[in-house]
Amino acid sequence: MGIRFKATHVVLAMLCAMYFITYVDRVNIGTAASEIQKELGLSNTQLGLVFSAFAYPYLLFQVIGGWVGHRFGPRKTLFWCGMIWAAATISTGFVNGLAALFVARFALGFGEGATFPTATRAMQYWTPANRRGFAQGLTHSFARLGNAVTPPVVALLIVWLTWRGAFVVLGLVRLVWGVVWVWYFRNEPKEHASITEAELAALPPRPTGERRRVPWGPLLGRMWPVTLTYFCYGWCLWLYLNWLPLFFKNNHNLDIKNSALFASGVFFAGVVGDSVGGVLSDKILDRTGNVRLARLSVTVAGFTGALLSLFPILFVHDITIVALCLSAGFFCAELVIGPMWSIPMDIAPKYSGIASGLMNTGSAFAAIVSPLVAGFVIDATGNWYLPFLMSMGLLLLGGFSAFLMHPERPFTEAEGRLPVGKVVAAEYGRRRPAAYAWEAS
Repeated sequence: MGIRFKATHVVLAMLCAMYFITYVDRVNIGTAASEIQKELGLSNTQLGLVFSAFAYPYLLFQVIGGWVGHRFGPRKTLFWCGMIWAAATISTGFVNGLAALFVARFALGFGEGATFPTATRAMQYWTPANRRGFAQGLTHSFARLGNAVTPPVVALLIVWLTWRGAFVVLGLVRLVWGVVWVWYFRNEPKEHASITEAELAALPPRPTGERRRVPWGPLLGRMWPVTLTYFCYGWCLWLYLNWLPLFFKNNHNLDIKNSALFASGVFFAGVVGDSVGGVLSDKILDRTGNVRLARLSVTVAGFTGALLSLFPILFVHDITIVALCLSAGFFCAELVIGPMWSIPMDIAPKYSGIASGLMNTGSAFAAIVSPLVAGFVIDATGNWYLPFLMSMGLLLLGGFSAFLMHPERPFTEAEGRLPVGKVVAAEYGRRRPAAYAWEAS
């Protein structure tokens, strides 16, 4: 008798694969940067501009893409996004100058802009409410796995096929995922041929009736602290993703293969951090029934640990110690992913795609500013440690801004907040009603 995989597990696995490929296509430019810089004659400031090109449309399409996913469903939205971003990755292998490279990376951001909000929309109805932290942590751990394997893989592809061939190969992989996704996935779990009644019973109910208009004002009012907190995380993330291979190569005089291996080791720490953060947040929720405690405790601990881990690199420049500190910092920063991506679903389950898009605009804006500032600072001072010092300041701000978030208050269109009084979290309470009741503060 063959093994039968649950439809919900297959969908989650496919989303994990998408997150993995997404970050491969984001991080590949960082590994190939030294070769691209040499062939096209780019300064660090120009390279920072190329790194940030991805983020302009990515920022714009966080909210627009969330709306598109809300309107047309994850099946079509993720398929067409994938086709655009695959074409952008392949075209990167054919650029002949700064302008063409900027346009190719800009197109990549256009294709990827709607992916995470739309994936959150898919998870909203394909994942039990008490497994949200786990699902978000797992998918993002695959994103960080993409970070980790990309430097050595791209370095090998560059050796075999040149950096241009590497981008073509990676783009073709994305095309395959898009075809499989549109063939297998269905927007409504109950319409999937392989889903069981037991799986459907564990999933959160779909809203019934007419499609509601999005209450933008109240929703923005609830989500801005989440966006600010995620911006602080994103600043640190994009510094790691874009500049880490060059940091090891130029600051420690390593060749491309060894710098890729050091960067890969740091990124592997993030893989573990993503999974641990999501599981830990869900366990706290299971034991206490307190959504705010479950999300904020892990988030604040992550920011604090990342900040403390980076302190030693300002004083000790031995490559082994620096690599260990950067790894610890990245592990702690990634702890926040599971709880942070669960918060839009906690706050606004009916608008989870749009709410997560609003949150991710913080990281998208950081993806514009962080690489540009880092490139300029490095060119102006020659100091590769100053960008990490600036990240420490943002991590401190993120730890404080996290306390402004209120995932324990489900969003209401009329007021943007809960009425004062006792509230029962219906989605969590379906499993353990008594444990998921709390006072609205």
